[in-house]
Amino acid sequence: MNVQELKKQYDGKTVVDGVSFAIPKGKVTSLIGPNGAGKSTVMGMISRLIAHDSGVVDFEGRDIGKWKSRELSRRLAILTQSNSIQMKLTVRELVAFGRFPYSGNRVTLEDQKIIDRAISYMELEGFQDRFIDELSGGQRQRAMIAMVIAQDTEYVLLDEPTNNLDIYHATNMMKIVRRLCDELGKTVILVLHEINYAAFYSDYICAFKDGKIARFGTVEGVMTKENLSQIYQVDFEILTIAGKPLSIYY
Repeated sequence: MNVQELKKQYDGKTVVDGVSFAIPKGKVTSLIGPNGAGKSTVMGMISRLIAHDSGVVDFEGRDIGKWKSRELSRRLAILTQSNSIQMKLTVRELVAFGRFPYSGNRVTLEDQKIIDRAISYMELEGFQDRFIDELSGGQRQRAMIAMVIAQDTEYVLLDEPTNNLDIYHATNMMKIVRRLCDELGKTVILVLHEINYAAFYSDYICAFKDGKIARFGTVEGVMTKENLSQIYQVDFEILTIAGKPLSIYY
């Protein structure tokens, strides 16, 4: 996926301006930056949930706007922040929605096998017959990820997957993100506010500021005292833990 000169305005105000970068296949790329920096808007545009005013999102050699929805949904899955479920669904029924791009409402025997694998992968066998609204926040997030796994796309886009989770569940969620890449071969793009999660679990970081890309590169290249202090306008110190550059800010 290649993003070229993306631009977006709301009420005459430019919120994303001239954003260009390439998303490495088979890697985890995190979009970070202060509130209002444009990262979630960029995520919305590269997933086609938000229309861009100008620029190109080249997805597998074709502008993403020219893909048919069903065809695109077999290659790209997105989990947004607003993923509350209004219907009374069990975990298994929710995960089954991931097969809709392939079989519609007629779930086949092969679909059932894929649903079983997704539920097992997320260790939800004991919860699959429980209703979503009966689960904890961490369990619901795992069920959502199981649905994405059942969708069986190469690209997985996650907008703030650790939002509203405690440290235990947020850390487990990031471990799952890493496994999606390392074990299932997914290309994962996610928006994160917690930069140490981005540093520890990502391969690449794209840092935004004022609607533009401030830095893009490997974790080691972006996570420096100078870069982070400039992007966030606070003082940083960088520590190396388990070979990863982690930050302390004050």
